[in-house]
Amino acid sequence: SSGINAEWPLRPGEYVLQGFIALSYLYYMQYLGIIIMLPLTAYHAYRYVRRPRMSVLGIYDPTAVMNGDEMDRNKKEGFIKLALYLINFFAGLLWMILAVSS
Repeated sequence: SSGINAEWPLRPGEYVLQGFIALSYLYYMQYLGIIIMLPLTAYHAYRYVRRPRMSVLGIYDPTAVMNGDEMDRNKKEGFIKLALYLINFFAGLLWMILAVSS
C-alpha cells in the first residue's frame, strides 16, 4: 500500500506536464506535435476521470495491482507512452535543429 501512495504524487505531475507540452504545441501551431500529443492528453483525462475512488489518495486499487492481467495492461500502457514521448522528443529536437539552421 505504501508503494501505491508513493506513486500518487507522480500522476498529476505527469498529466500537467504532458498537458503543458500539448498546449505549447497548440500555441506554436506545431500540427504534428498536436497530432502526437492529443490522443495521449485525451487518454490521461479519461484515465483520471475513471480512476478508482479510494478513501486515501491513490490511482490504483491495492487489491488489483498484483493481478497479472492488470500488470500486462499497465506494462503495455507504459511502453506506448514511452514510444509517444520519444517520438515527441525527437520531433522537438528536429524542429529545433531546423529552426536554428534556417
